[in-house]
Amino acid sequence: MSLGIWLMFGFGARIRESSPEEASAALRESGLLIDVRTPGEFRGGHARGARNIPLANLASRAGELTPQAAVHLICASGNRSRTGARILEKAGFSAVSSVRGGTAAWARAGLKMERG
Repeated sequence: MSLGIWLMFGFGARIRESSPEEASAALRESGLLIDVRTPGEFRGGHARGARNIPLANLASRAGELTPQAAVHLICASGNRSRTGARILEKAGFSAVSSVRGGTAAWARAGLKMERG
């Protein structure tokens, strides 16, 4: 399974991006989808199957995740999820990506959303 394309951000750090469709397929194959938005944003609507760990808490809660799992991070548009990917990579996660376009792109792709 492709994790998408490599992009360069900030100090030369390479952050993988995945399409919403790739992230959705990863969920079916035991991958993780982590929504790094605030709890209020998450309750307002999120990708089905996503788990909410706000960006501000991601570093301290990284131990709740499996470093070997494919982890796809999602936010509203893709900015916070790229920051989250850098955090997890520094914590030793090997298969991390940011969902290109965030939940907006997820919804545009016709993928399932949930509220609450």
